[in-house]
Amino acid sequence: MTSVHDEDLDDDDLRGEDDDALYEPFPDERRRRGGHTMLAVFTGLLVMMLLALGVLAFVYQRSVNPPGPPGDEIEVTIPLGSSTQRIGTILDRSDVISSARVFRVYSRVKGLGGFQAGQYTFRENSSMDEAVAVLRKGPELEFEKLTVPEGLTLPQIAGRIATLEGRSADEFLDAARSGQVRSRYQPSSVTSLEGLMLPETYNVEPKDDEAAILKRMVDSFDTTAQGLGFESAQARVGVSTYEAMVVASLVERETRIDDERPKVAQVIYNRLRKGMRLQIDATVVYALGKSGEDTRVLLEDLKVDSPYNTYLRGGLPPTLIAAPGEASLRAAMNPEPGPWLYYVVTESDGRHSFAVTLSEHNANIRKAQAAGLR
Repeated sequence: MTSVHDEDLDDDDLRGEDDDALYEPFPDERRRRGGHTMLAVFTGLLVMMLLALGVLAFVYQRSVNPPGPPGDEIEVTIPLGSSTQRIGTILDRSDVISSARVFRVYSRVKGLGGFQAGQYTFRENSSMDEAVAVLRKGPELEFEKLTVPEGLTLPQIAGRIATLEGRSADEFLDAARSGQVRSRYQPSSVTSLEGLMLPETYNVEPKDDEAAILKRMVDSFDTTAQGLGFESAQARVGVSTYEAMVVASLVERETRIDDERPKVAQVIYNRLRKGMRLQIDATVVYALGKSGEDTRVLLEDLKVDSPYNTYLRGGLPPTLIAAPGEASLRAAMNPEPGPWLYYVVTESDGRHSFAVTLSEHNANIRKAQAAGLR
């Protein structure tokens, strides 16, 4: 029988099958393994970032210099006041360039800006350099700027049209009264476009005649009125759509202070509901054909025989009396709730005092007289 001495046994002979679990690496070995793992993760992230940057650079470069030759010529209009960002959007939608976002980045990098409004001829599928070269050259057709302030009457707007080269106030008035241009909100019985043109600044191209300018102004009014919900006027304020627009024109002429407009509108609606005459000076001014700064109303003026004299006639005047701006249009559809029936200017800045009773109103009139405002 062979005997085995302890010194002849190695570690493997003494270790059981399940003893491997007892032999774990020392902490410094675990740290080395963890460091290798973190390095691998970091390297992977770095590779992914580099790949992403490469893709972005590729996309950017293809947007700056798209493959293939430029395409067909296309006329593009750049409106007045367009920012570089808006120009990029216009060119993108017109297929001149492939990305408005890249154009914005490109413009910042190149320090571009200050391009003129007007009509340009570009080519589809242009590079950024090619598109910018066209913009830098300037428009082939420059716009004239037509600014129509709030509160103007139709003849006053015609006067503004006459300041444009080759345009006539008479031709504009003829177009407005002929029926060739109509607002979608104009009742069939109303032949006048008085007040149905939106006050704002318009781009006028050389090809635009008086009728084209008029149509653009009426279309802008219709779009704004629709956005403000005028088609639901009967349910919201108790008058027809067109009558609510007449109210907006009265508000426009009665106050120039925006936060008062909803309150003035409420006074008008309150008086209509009670069957009271509106007694609005602005309607008498319109009936008399006064314009400019001469808008004072004298006692004898209140006797003028006109359907626009709301001191003698009940209800609203038959048409708008001026072009209301968006603030007045909004006020007519959103009057400020309240019981007021009267108002009068009592402050030097044109601000009004509002009253519920006649005695309160008379007190406000005395206040205005003391301030030299009446």
